[in-house]
Amino acid sequence: MRHRQSSRSTRSLILSAGLLFSAAVLAANDDALLARNLINKMTQASRSMNYDGIFIYHYGPIMDTMRIIHKADETGEYERLVSLSGSAREVIRDNNSVTCIYPKDRAVMVEKSRSRKLVFQLPQPIESVSDYYGFSTSGQDRVAGRKVRVVNITPRDEYRYGYKLWIDEDTYLLLKSELRSSDRKTLEQIIFTQLNLRNNIPDELLKPSLTGKDYTWYENTQNQKQTDEDSNKWRTAWMPAGFTMKEHQKQVMSTSTTPVEHLIYTDGIALVSIFIEKLGRQNPESIGPSSLGGVNTFSRLANGYQITAIGEVPQKTVQRMANSVIVGN
Repeated sequence: MRHRQSSRSTRSLILSAGLLFSAAVLAANDDALLARNLINKMTQASRSMNYDGIFIYHYGPIMDTMRIIHKADETGEYERLVSLSGSAREVIRDNNSVTCIYPKDRAVMVEKSRSRKLVFQLPQPIESVSDYYGFSTSGQDRVAGRKVRVVNITPRDEYRYGYKLWIDEDTYLLLKSELRSSDRKTLEQIIFTQLNLRNNIPDELLKPSLTGKDYTWYENTQNQKQTDEDSNKWRTAWMPAGFTMKEHQKQVMSTSTTPVEHLIYTDGIALVSIFIEKLGRQNPESIGPSSLGGVNTFSRLANGYQITAIGEVPQKTVQRMANSVIVGN
């Protein structure tokens, strides 16, 4: 009799534990679905709405105050980013190009637009990177006087960083973001202090206040034709799961007149650029690792070339990718 009672008790405990586990899994799945829906709405809002805002960008020991103006209409997206502290800088993005104006260096750099936003961008739908990142929510908060929902993006391996996002409950615009290391240390932070939604953005607000007159212009808006020899010359033998080459081009850097190979890799969120520059009489830039905020860099020399990997990923990622670059067959 006691044996039967003990067996029934054991079965009841097992059944209860199973039900609790199932409920926890369902709750976690619902929370992940909510997080992904919020992110997808945020991405759509950031592309389709007109707004004029001021935010603080904190990375490493540096803190900048910036103004961003975003316009979207039937012809596409337009953005202007202006520094309000430190050295004067402006960045203008349209459907065709990104123009960076640096008065301190008396230089203007113009590159082909790669459809990436100037401040923060995620793929849509976000489910496309679910194999490499997990998603969850962590309550509500207030940013710039507005109610927000907090969303976490957690990497599934040690080769990429995580993100924490504060998304406006009414507009779904991103009002605050943090780039986080595996130990949850904040590496970079963007936080809006003002946000004005506008029905229309006048074209005048998208024009630079810095003319760039008498500056040195560096333009890389045209795709340079790649021969079979060019496309096979360099390749990266290792990259984290989910990373693929997005672009391979040649471009002229402000520090050299010799075209530099530029290989761009992404997993949909993180972006890593690899630059391969043939060394002549000039001395190589610093070799080895360096970092600023969440941006890590690693450079090495190989057969008369300097190979540099740079991206918002852990140091181990850029170092391993740079070390894996080899000449193709």
